[in-house]
Amino acid sequence: MILEICVDDAAGLDAAVAGGADRIELCAALGLGGLSPSEALLQAARGCPVPVYAMVRPRAGDFLWSDAELGVMAAEIARVRALGLAGVVLGAAADAPGTALDMPALARLSQAAEGLGRTLHRVIDLLPSRTPVLADVAALGFERVLTSGGATAALAGLEDLAAQVAAAPPGLAVMPGGGIRPDNVAAVLRRSGAREVHASASAARSDVPAVLTAFGFAPAEPRRTDAATVRALRQAIDALA
Repeated sequence: MILEICVDDAAGLDAAVAGGADRIELCAALGLGGLSPSEALLQAARGCPVPVYAMVRPRAGDFLWSDAELGVMAAEIARVRALGLAGVVLGAAADAPGTALDMPALARLSQAAEGLGRTLHRVIDLLPSRTPVLADVAALGFERVLTSGGATAALAGLEDLAAQVAAAPPGLAVMPGGGIRPDNVAAVLRRSGAREVHASASAARSDVPAVLTAFGFAPAEPRRTDAATVRALRQAIDALA
């Protein structure tokens, strides 16, 4: 079973590898659900010993992209390819609430990512139902969907996750994510039937001065990728084998 860890800094890369991650999702601003990583962070990931997928999301908020933003995203994808990373993570919605996927936009981005691995991110969780779109997503060349089953956390979306796993066409993996921890990862995998799982494996930070939070330079509850938590996830997953 594959363990993917999302990270948003160079220390997170090292912690994910040290803890036993099989794959890394590279982002900026995990507190906003993940944004496109900086050039420097992309460069830092080049020597990573496990596959790295870069988030392609140029701003926070909705997933309704303008033509100009799609152009920026295509350029980001080209840079990921040039640096030799394994893949990209992306999504697009046809409306601001995200009740439908923007299939033309996804086709454009997927074409730009030809030859790279592709993950459809949790924009799919905003849809009224996920199983009807899985075949279309697979047809565009995506190899997996990251989803919490339409809930805010995977443990609350287990029934939907199991339905997605059962409905996914060959070659499309359903990867649960959202609130995955060492104490619930086994239940999520066992009850959904998934073979991949996504987690932040983060721990609270106690070394951030309060003044940084007061000025808005740090979140109210700062966190960082924790190698021990990654390792605990790895052990819980391996125990299922």
